Amino acid sequence: MNTPDRIEELLTALGTAFASGSLVQLKLGGYHGDEPDLKAVLVKKITVKGGDKYSFTYRYKTRDTIKNFAEAEALDLLRAGLAGEFRSAQLATTEFDVMFERNGDKQRLKRTEAKGREAPSTDHNRAKNRPLTETDKPWLKALGITGNNGAVRHDAQDKFRQINKMVEIFAPLIAAIKSENPLIVDMGAGKGYLDFALYDYLANVAKHPARIVGVELREQLVTDGNATAKASGFGGLSFQAGTIMEFDAGKADAVIALHACDTATDDAIFKGISAGASLIAVAPCCHKQVRRQMEAGQADATLDPMLRHGIFLERQAEMITDTLRALLLELNGYKTKVFEFVSDAHTPKNNLIVAEKDGRAGRDRDAVEKQITEIKAMFGIEQHYLEGLLDV
Repeated sequence: MNTPDRIEELLTALGTAFASGSLVQLKLGGYHGDEPDLKAVLVKKITVKGGDKYSFTYRYKTRDTIKNFAEAEALDLLRAGLAGEFRSAQLATTEFDVMFERNGDKQRLKRTEAKGREAPSTDHNRAKNRPLTETDKPWLKALGITGNNGAVRHDAQDKFRQINKMVEIFAPLIAAIKSENPLIVDMGAGKGYLDFALYDYLANVAKHPARIVGVELREQLVTDGNATAKASGFGGLSFQAGTIMEFDAGKADAVIALHACDTATDDAIFKGISAGASLIAVAPCCHKQVRRQMEAGQADATLDPMLRHGIFLERQAEMITDTLRALLLELNGYKTKVFEFVSDAHTPKNNLIVAEKDGRAGRDRDAVEKQITEIKAMFGIEQHYLEGLLDV
């Protein structure tokens, strides 16, 4: 008597659901192959320019990888995977579910009926849930995000996603500021990607207008930014030439600095604290000042195995620099949090320090000062640059 081939039964059910449009998802689990950190594979149907495809999402511990395959190739991959590397699979359709399990040569298949379930959209090009959906804006074309046809350029897709992600993060932070028309100062604005996107969203989508000033050292970028703001009808957006320390930020409600190099980040924090800004948000870059002191100073001997390797020293310097920045912000009345704000696939400098003023300066001051002192002593640091600016 022949043993039923449960893998082929599962693949037949999958192919039927794929053809009828009733496929919800196939999930492969119980992986025991050679790829490190691979957790599972999710399979669904998508419709692209070349027709219907099987879309495989390879789910790793810290990332996902997506690959699309024609039906024959997809089924061959699944057949081989279920016979070797994966011990289980769950097929979900709008009409039934199928559970597959394999233990050595033994295979088991269980089918159950399903009701009230809808198949997901297969349109790979469906509109994304983004703050900025209209792409026919003059500023997008001027910044090289869109082409003459108003569509996002192929080589600017990542930048457009980054811009939308930044708006997702900053818009609610700005909205929480208790000011009718807050003044946001972007230190080291560059071409002003964030400034244009945030101004457009706040004014035209959120209906919570703000004034935004981009401070930039390069005069040509300032000239170009002001011309684009005028062409876009953004009367509350302007750019000013100069350094961070030269700019009078005394009336700022929010101070932002994305990737200001080394101590320029501290200059921006200092300006925000001095102005009593409700919000200070910085994405630090190039942590050199503290690293030089760590290399020249005398760190705790127990740290030697870690700090003798250059790459570890660099990472520790980044962490210590930003930890001290967060503590110094707390010392000056700010509630702080640090998180990743864009994927490290786009930039390795992807941590954002967000500080919101909440009047905590008088609370636990001694404890915070003690933490700062102990950290500096442990890593052989004489003084953080920001301490000097604040005269701590």
